[in-house]
Amino acid sequence: MGNRPPEAGIRVPPSVLRDFVQKLFAGAGMRDEDAQTMADLLVATDLRGVVSHGTHQTQGYMRMLLQGRVNPRPEIQVLSSRGATRVYDGDGGMGHLPSSQAARFVAEAAQEHGLAAATTGNHFHFGGAGKYSRFAADAGCIGIAVSSHRWQRQGPILSAATGASPMSVAFPSRDQPPFVLDMATTFVGWDDDLFEQAPFLYFKQLGLGAAAHVLGGILAGIWKSDRIPPTSKWESNQGGFFAAFAVDAFLDENEFYQEMDRFVSECREAAPFPGQDQAQLPGNVEAQLEADYARDGIPISDTHQKTLEDAAADVGIDSPLADFEHTRFGETSTS
Repeated sequence: MGNRPPEAGIRVPPSVLRDFVQKLFAGAGMRDEDAQTMADLLVATDLRGVVSHGTHQTQGYMRMLLQGRVNPRPEIQVLSSRGATRVYDGDGGMGHLPSSQAARFVAEAAQEHGLAAATTGNHFHFGGAGKYSRFAADAGCIGIAVSSHRWQRQGPILSAATGASPMSVAFPSRDQPPFVLDMATTFVGWDDDLFEQAPFLYFKQLGLGAAAHVLGGILAGIWKSDRIPPTSKWESNQGGFFAAFAVDAFLDENEFYQEMDRFVSECREAAPFPGQDQAQLPGNVEAQLEADYARDGIPISDTHQKTLEDAAADVGIDSPLADFEHTRFGETSTS
């Protein structure tokens, strides 16, 4: 799924969508507070225009919960803690839950110690990486979030290392929108001709994917025998790595923000690429969408709306989305 705004659909206030999605996850068996965490993170992703990893994922996640493949009520534990580092166990649940805890921990610990890191393991999908690195940026730190997974049910490890592992690096700013790199480490599909013309594209994405797999996969313990089916009851095939660095541990905070704002501003004033209206750094467009969607409502395509309404029917919950037909824009949407 592409991450472009839908050409047609309805607009839903973030608060309405957040409450609806919370009820959906609670209906699928999650604790109210965990369901709220899922709703908060997924709607935050929608607000930034990252359609692929927002509430469009809700129905698929709920099916995993209802089918007993993902633990709806995990008991998340800190397995070890050493200095400003932690290891979290997700108990076979959704990856968003231990990952948000780890991201908050590193953001807070880095402010005290200068830097911090954590891993999460024994959980399912954690969604887009950018929402976790932003915890650190919001706290005045540079944040890193990386994830990886086991392909199929047991491997192979080489496929996992070359999979589309997500990574994000977020840099705080003051007067300019934050610079947030949020991407999959696989960005070019295999093509013999393209490989001959530009082999460096494939070598670079292999390097990025392998590095992501070591940090968010091997270091996070996803290959431990007790986390691999059939030993594990759950589809606990993913892990994550999170780090934060307090900028004032390295440079005067005001000086950093002054230089960061100047850097972002100068980049945005540069000549744009062909076909683009304005030059932007990663994260700049998302910041503008977040402001626009918070004001005008999140655009939901017809297909997106149907997946949410079907999910509601699966757990016997009324959908509020039909109440927003008066906000419809464009023609019939299929995206």
